[in-house]
Amino acid sequence: MNLTVLGSTGRTGRLVVAEGLRRGHRITAFTRRPDALPAAPAPTRVVTGDGRDRAAVGAAVIGADAVIAVIGGTGRRGPHHTAAVAGVLAACMSENGVRRLAITSAYPIVAVRPRLAMALLRWLLADAYADVARMERIVSAADLDWTIVRLNRLTDGPPRGRPRISRDLLDRPSPITRADAAGVLLNTVEDGALGRTAINIAGS
Repeated sequence: MNLTVLGSTGRTGRLVVAEGLRRGHRITAFTRRPDALPAAPAPTRVVTGDGRDRAAVGAAVIGADAVIAVIGGTGRRGPHHTAAVAGVLAACMSENGVRRLAITSAYPIVAVRPRLAMALLRWLLADAYADVARMERIVSAADLDWTIVRLNRLTDGPPRGRPRISRDLLDRPSPITRADAAGVLLNTVEDGALGRTAINIAGS
């Protein structure tokens, strides 16, 4: 497959690129910081730009079979541009006939348990989560074959395998490694069975 990865130089995005190449995909890495891409494994193509720049995003998605967007930032301090990037991305994909999209989100925006921890997170990250929620509304309204992948408590380290995937709320929202999250994102666009839905992901 020809895959375009937005957020390709982030800690999770770099793993998506590496694992995608290992699986034999042709990867276009879209980033504001091309110097942050590792020398090996090197993506098939690099497009430099900001996710709010329609011309740059259009150049990155043209010819893609699918797009993986790792843009669901949840930092407390702004600026928060997740929704703006999602709007530009959806428009560019539609214009270029690219339908398959997997985009990251944050599980705590829908979680109810543990109550105290979720309430604290929503208070601390109110602006960031509001931005992510707007992103989800933009994506779900787009005429694309989208999947919103809500991740919970990302950790570093090797893959543990067998992450839990549910359309319902998680009974045990345990952490997931970035390596396992990268695998879920790639599986999602490769399979296509989870189109036009939001899924909640946790570690095994």
